[in-house]
Amino acid sequence: MAVAERYARRAARHGVRGVGDDLYSPLRPEVVLARQQRQRVMLDLLSRHAAQPPDQLRVLEIGCGNGSNLLELASLGFDASRLVGNELLPQRAAAARRQLPAATALHEGDATQLPFEGDSFDLVYQSTVFSSLLDDAFQQRLADAMWRWVRPGGAVLWYDFTYNNPRNPDVRGVPLARVRALFPSARIDARRVTLAPPLSRRAARLHPGVCTLLNALPLLRTHLLCWIGKPR
Repeated sequence: MAVAERYARRAARHGVRGVGDDLYSPLRPEVVLARQQRQRVMLDLLSRHAAQPPDQLRVLEIGCGNGSNLLELASLGFDASRLVGNELLPQRAAAARRQLPAATALHEGDATQLPFEGDSFDLVYQSTVFSSLLDDAFQQRLADAMWRWVRPGGAVLWYDFTYNNPRNPDVRGVPLARVRALFPSARIDARRVTLAPPLSRRAARLHPGVCTLLNALPLLRTHLLCWIGKPR
């Protein structure tokens, strides 16, 4: 499968020998700062748009990886028994199962084949999945499935980067215009977040506060965090 092959190449490209080599380690200050900003914006979107408090929301995450995003949601007040994960790659799904609470359901395999009825979830969450999907038709099929699973009044919660990475041909940016095309009937509240990772890594070597200063400039932020609302 093309997606699995691209992830395998990415893992080989960013081979991790220790904590310091892991570009996404929670011990890296720039990773912590980016996560904190994303959480603040996510909570603001929830406070503005969610019809119920977090512990009442049923959430599906597409491409949940090792489960870290679902654990993050649980730490923000979401009910673990109302969280559902999906992961394509068996080794990542196994890691998620080890980390996630038993109450959190996990479905392995192709997200477009998940056995959910329409209007099953208050939120369907994707984090840097669509930037790994290079086929426009497959992107649209997945977006259509996610939209079908969202209840009226709910939303797709979207976090992904918007610019192409010339050093990584296995990903491509997803700009806001593309998000609007994938969800043409949605009401979208989009926020630009996350200081460009190569810049944030260099800045953090000087001082974490430099990351905060640079992140104050929206043009240096490379990701979108979007509430893609489904009308009632």
